[in-house]
Amino acid sequence: MGGIGSGKTFVSKLFNCPIFNADKQVDSIYRYNKKCFRDLRKKLPIYIKSFPIKKSELINAISSNKQSLKIISSIVHPIVRGNMKKFLKEKKSSKIVVLDIPLLIENKLFKKDDVLVFVYSNKSKILNRLKKRKNYNKKVLQNLNQNQLGLLKKRKLANYIVDNNFTPSIMKKKIKILKKKILYERNCS
Repeated sequence: MGGIGSGKTFVSKLFNCPIFNADKQVDSIYRYNKKCFRDLRKKLPIYIKSFPIKKSELINAISSNKQSLKIISSIVHPIVRGNMKKFLKEKKSSKIVVLDIPLLIENKLFKKDDVLVFVYSNKSKILNRLKKRKNYNKKVLQNLNQNQLGLLKKRKLANYIVDNNFTPSIMKKKIKILKKKILYERNCS
């Protein structure tokens, strides 16, 4: 968990285990799921025009009307949730799996015994990362941020806090140590 641009996906990869990446799932849904397209076009006909669904159309919808994000979420999130359940079933025998889901807490997608890791970075690093994104749009990011639980609340829920303000090589070492610690604690309980 963490804020937009904190480096959750980067840190997830460092765990070197199966990862369920919700953002990649959503991209795939927009590209290949015709039912999702039909549902979105029905609810947002002014914005959603063609299949595969274009990010620019979604950005226009979210920028123009705050309700659009709720509509999009109500259609896309159940599909992502179903894909996550399938992933967890397939990876049942793995010692650790990572759920890289921006709205993990908000959508109550975690269980009581899950290990929650909070990733944070300083604001300048976050802004630099966000500006490098292909579809960077300040207004859309503000709308997305409003959809997320406050970072302080997420931080309090976390079992571990990862400071992602170091070089990739240092981060790799930090996550390797954290992974060993999680596995050790899991085996002891």
